[in-house]
Amino acid sequence: MGDPLIDSLISGFNSIMDYLSQHTLTCLIPAFFIAGAIAAFVKKEAVLKYFGPSVKKIKSYTIASVSGTILAVCSCTILPLFAGIYKKGSGIGPATTFLFAGPAINILAIVYTAQVLGYDLGAARAISAIALSIVVGLIMALVFSKHDKALLKEEKIFVAAQPSDPRPRWVVPIFFILLIAILLIGASKLEWVPKLAAIYVLTIIVAVLLIYYFEKDEVTNWAMETWDLTKKIFPILIAGTFIVGVIAYFLPPETFRPYLGDNSIGSNLLASVIGAILYMPTLLEVPIIGTTFGYSTGVMASGPALSLLLSGPTTSLPSLIVLYRIIGAKKTFVYWISVVLISTAAGLIYGALVG
Repeated sequence: MGDPLIDSLISGFNSIMDYLSQHTLTCLIPAFFIAGAIAAFVKKEAVLKYFGPSVKKIKSYTIASVSGTILAVCSCTILPLFAGIYKKGSGIGPATTFLFAGPAINILAIVYTAQVLGYDLGAARAISAIALSIVVGLIMALVFSKHDKALLKEEKIFVAAQPSDPRPRWVVPIFFILLIAILLIGASKLEWVPKLAAIYVLTIIVAVLLIYYFEKDEVTNWAMETWDLTKKIFPILIAGTFIVGVIAYFLPPETFRPYLGDNSIGSNLLASVIGAILYMPTLLEVPIIGTTFGYSTGVMASGPALSLLLSGPTTSLPSLIVLYRIIGAKKTFVYWISVVLISTAAGLIYGALVG
């Protein structure tokens, strides 16, 4: 029998090596470049101007539910964005839809979830986050309808400036399509020769677009945004993965089987509550679910895994304290309990569908 301390450190080191070898080159690096491009080339004002209480619901809720993908925010940066649009007069429904969906459908998180935990769970996470964020927003708008009525009465309607772009309208969409194609081909199971050839051709086209349609300062800003996201997230991911590996040594996944190993209401509710309280930096929820709770080894059931993936990035004890200071105790509690219950319901449905 070896030394527990040494063995636990080896377990943490092995966990890091496993994730780096399987996911870094083909998944995280292209995803960081896409997230950096979103931060550099997509203006927040172009999205947030649709959140006012007088905007048609179908438009405001739809944009709020998918803008997390466009803005590429993480769980820590969503709060100041939410506070900004809320204080400027956004409707309570679209604002909380944005608050829920923003970190839940972060493109990094979705890609990483699909790559590590499986494409079915990754797709379920993306679809559920979009649909359920609208449900949460509608609940908040219904419960606190006086908030929006007061805004309309005071004519305090959120309006953001529309930025201008000198480029042809097709350039930026094609640019992002090319980047996403590089990510998808890089993460595919193609042979290395055709895979590298396709990535090489796409990279050349991206370079041509950058040379002819983007200013030097914009490209520099893209590189800086990519580096900024990388240095903020990657070290935490590595440190978190190491800690998860160490914890897995002392608390093997089998420990959680009696609590999270089936698709019962209790298991889904417990997973949802854990996610809604525990603070998990962006992306770290994936190795926690895969390794610590044992989803990758079949210990954690699919329903609780989805429940935790939905509630985890959306709320935590620290974020609830910040929310309390922004919107008050009553709205914070209704938001939190809505997140817990609908995440539980989503887990139950998903668990019943996939087993």
